[in-house]
Amino acid sequence: MGLNFRKSITICKGVRLNLSKSGVGVSVGTKGARFSINSSGQKRATVGIPGTGVYYTKTSSSKSNKKKSAAQTKKAEITKKKEEQVKEKASEVEKSQLAVEEYENYIELIRSVHEECEEPVDWHSVYREAEPFAKGSIGEKEAQARKALDDYKPGFFEKMNKSNVEKKKAELMKAVEEAKAEDNEAYENWEAMHEFAKGVLEGDIDSYLAVIAEVEPFEDLVEYGSDFEVGTDTPDCMTVEFNVKSNTVVPKTSINLTKTGKTSSRELTKTQYYDYVQDYVCSCSIRLAREIFALLPVSTVIVHAQDGVINTTTGHTDDHTILSVKFTRSGFDDINFEKIDPSDFVGVFEHNMEFLKTSGFKEVARIEQ
Repeated sequence: MGLNFRKSITICKGVRLNLSKSGVGVSVGTKGARFSINSSGQKRATVGIPGTGVYYTKTSSSKSNKKKSAAQTKKAEITKKKEEQVKEKASEVEKSQLAVEEYENYIELIRSVHEECEEPVDWHSVYREAEPFAKGSIGEKEAQARKALDDYKPGFFEKMNKSNVEKKKAELMKAVEEAKAEDNEAYENWEAMHEFAKGVLEGDIDSYLAVIAEVEPFEDLVEYGSDFEVGTDTPDCMTVEFNVKSNTVVPKTSINLTKTGKTSSRELTKTQYYDYVQDYVCSCSIRLAREIFALLPVSTVIVHAQDGVINTTTGHTDDHTILSVKFTRSGFDDINFEKIDPSDFVGVFEHNMEFLKTSGFKEVARIEQ
């Protein structure tokens, strides 16, 4: 039989310290109601009716609660981790979808270069535009600034501080000089545009080239790596030569979305690749002609497209003319460029182009002016 030991020490009214082999405990309460907890974490609450022997006891363990709390924390951590994994997976799918969309948008872009174009320039209206003010006279902005200076009258309190008056006058005089400079710049711009318009309307080739250099109508196409040269021997026809660089511009692989939401890269078939190349070349050619027609009063634009073509005698790639087409202004009237097929549209005009779906472009002769 084991030896039991128990001793209770009253600390104060209603509070006892209990000593036993199992440990130390504390109990609080009075007759009929008492709450106790021991060193092992066990809790006991007793409620009864004094003198009747009737009572109710509830025992609980803080350790079990701790275990339960730990289990709940672990479960919450697992749930959170799963949620993060789901979010991460969703994010990866979104990135994959974005990559596919970007690829598809790029393909659409290189096949629809012809859809964008600057607004036509009405050189007659530019030439007829009146000068901003008579040369040698005072411009509108300078006149307003001088009036503000002449009308300035310092108030009573301003007069009491002479330095403030001088400062205000200096500011107004500076405004006059700045306004004068703005007026002069406006007149110089008008004068330059007036001379440009006169030269263009008279068919001056140097004016044509100066306008193109100033406006840079093909600037956004340079982003694709294409090079351009513009020239002419007659004021009614402009020739544009550009280097296609299809090897750089047109991708050789496609990007697709798998069933699991990942991206898949696959090499294009020869037919797909050369179809993209043809549309890109023709689309660029149309765009170049549109820009020239919008910018200059010419009736014809000849476009020569150059690209790398394999020389079967050397095995090397050399730059050759792969498309030469003569566009006419009348052929561009009433055309919905967003609906046309660029390759079909080029076929309407006089052109030299040899193209096979399985091998692409071949070298062709250039159309002369």
